[in-house]
Amino acid sequence: MTDATTPDAATTEQITMFGAEWCRDCRRTKAQLNGLGVPYRYVDLEAEPDAVEVARDISGRTQIPVVVYPDATHHVEPSNADVEAKLRELGIV
Repeated sequence: MTDATTPDAATTEQITMFGAEWCRDCRRTKAQLNGLGVPYRYVDLEAEPDAVEVARDISGRTQIPVVVYPDATHHVEPSNADVEAKLRELGIV
């Protein structure tokens, strides 16, 4: 099993979202994924502080959420439209 603190933590066949409960954009993106019925792995950066570096290594930025897709692309602070477009591109929705 891959731990969120390892470099390949987000290289799975599912979506991985790095975020925090205090982050409004994170809550919005989680609600969108839940509403669309999309399975994903949520990495709470407050509960797993070592994962902060993993998210930063993936995105090159400190903003959240970082959403990593099965094709190894990612979004940082994506809009709902960006997330939905990517999910459609990948055939997930």
